[in-house]
Amino acid sequence: MSRELEYFMAPASPWTYLGHQRLIDLCARHQIAIHMMPIDLGKVFPQSGGLPLQQRAPQRQAYRLVELARWRDVTGLPLNVQPRFFPVGGDEAALALIGAKHHHGMAASLALAGRILRAIWAEERNLADPHTLSAIIGEAGLDEAAIAARRADAAAEYEANTRKAIDRQVFGAPWYVWKGEPFWGQDRLDLLERSIEQA
Repeated sequence: MSRELEYFMAPASPWTYLGHQRLIDLCARHQIAIHMMPIDLGKVFPQSGGLPLQQRAPQRQAYRLVELARWRDVTGLPLNVQPRFFPVGGDEAALALIGAKHHHGMAASLALAGRILRAIWAEERNLADPHTLSAIIGEAGLDEAAIAARRADAAAEYEANTRKAIDRQVFGAPWYVWKGEPFWGQDRLDLLERSIEQA
C-alpha cells in the first residue's frame, strides 16, 4: 500500500479503544497503510490547554461517562465506562507497541494495541501490573524478550512521537492525519472516510 495515514494514539484512552478496530477496518477497505504513533498525553495536554481527567470540572467528567456509554451502544463494543484499573499510565504499553513494531511489524503492533485497549476497557485488567502487560504480549504471540530488547530505541521514538504531535498541534487522542488534514477523535471516522473517498 502506497497511501499512508498517520495515527497518533494513547494506549490507555477509551476513545482510542472505541475507534481502533474501526480505523483498521476503514483503512483495509481503502488499502491505506497505518502509521501508528503512540504518544504521551501527559506531555501533550500542558502544551494544548488540555487537562488530565482527574483535574477536569465535575460536569465535564460526568458528561464524559454519558458519551462513553453512548458510543459503547453505537459501536456494540464491550466497554466499562469506569473500569476498575483506570486511570492508568500508558508509558510501558506505548514502549511495548513501539518495540513490537520494530521486531514484528506494524500489523502486529496494531493488533497488540487492540489487545491492550480491550484489556483496560473491556476486561478489567490492570495494565499497571507488569505481569499483565507481559501476559497480553504473550497472548498476542509476540516475542516479549525481543520487544524488551528494543526498549531504549522505543523510548527515544516515544519521545519523538510526542514531540511530533506537539509540533503538529495534536491535542488529544486518537488523532488521525490524512494527506495533511487532521481528524480528532473516533467520532470523526465518518468524516475521515469521506475525505479518503474524495481523494
